[in-house]
Amino acid sequence: MHLLDVLTIVFVGLMIGNELAVSLFVNPVIWQLDNRSQTQALSSFARILGRAMPAWYAACLLLILMEAYVHRHEQGLALLLAAAGIWIVVILLTVMFLVPINNRVAAITPEIFAAGGKAEHKKWDTMHRWRVVALTVAMVCLLEGILR
Repeated sequence: MHLLDVLTIVFVGLMIGNELAVSLFVNPVIWQLDNRSQTQALSSFARILGRAMPAWYAACLLLILMEAYVHRHEQGLALLLAAAGIWIVVILLTVMFLVPINNRVAAITPEIFAAGGKAEHKKWDTMHRWRVVALTVAMVCLLEGILR
């Protein structure tokens, strides 16, 4: 059980750290680049993270659900279920809203970027920040649920 706790905390913590780094460090640097460089960077990040993140999100959800099962007779169960619920909502909203924007950004050209791609990326960035907040709340629930 202790190994599961550590594994879950590491996986979820790294996921949130990655998402926070994109929001606080990667995107602000990209915004300072010229249009062509922004297009290339955003397209590359969108493709790479677009492939990796679905599996990472699913693995984190599976670990959180396993935590809820393992701790089902303990005081922290409600918090673990809250963490799982938040994670599920984040995944659904990501698939419905962020993934379509990400797919458009991955295929963007400098001409399209100048003609509206910047607005698309700003929209994605704003929604992504709310996702980071929700994931952070889920992490707090997860930690409290495990530690109770």
